[in-house]
Amino acid sequence: MRDTADRPLRTVYKLMGDPRNVAHAKKVVQEKHHKHKDVAKDGPTAPQRGNKPQLAKQKQAVAEESPAPKTAEAARPAQPPDPTQLEKSLVVLSKLKELEFHSRGNIEKLAELSLTIEDELKQKAFVEAIGEIYSAQDAFQSKILKLIENYDAECARLKPAG
Repeated sequence: MRDTADRPLRTVYKLMGDPRNVAHAKKVVQEKHHKHKDVAKDGPTAPQRGNKPQLAKQKQAVAEESPAPKTAEAARPAQPPDPTQLEKSLVVLSKLKELEFHSRGNIEKLAELSLTIEDELKQKAFVEAIGEIYSAQDAFQSKILKLIENYDAECARLKPAG
């Protein structure tokens, strides 16, 4: 991951900056705790930490997952769409569109500020900095438009036929 100046993010931000990462870390800890309880119930016959059989099972699982890369379409289950999932997805789509709207406004404001800084105030030292911010916002705008397009297609897929 990279920041707005296209520099690599520090590890702290990469791991904990996104709430989804925090939630994922919590889930992993809970799963490990749950597995630990299962191992304790099974007794001494269960593979213990550091044993070779466990390593072999992990390698086998990785080997089974990697040979056939799955497309997004192939990975989706063939069950009927859930109406509540559609409703929640439409809410997410609405929020994404709101973000895009504000992004467009930010680009317009940055363009105005850039003109003011460069032409009226003649503050050349800040022209490059605001240009970088404008570029980052423009990149965000492009990416969010693509995400909205893809998410809109997903919402259309979730809509019941008929």
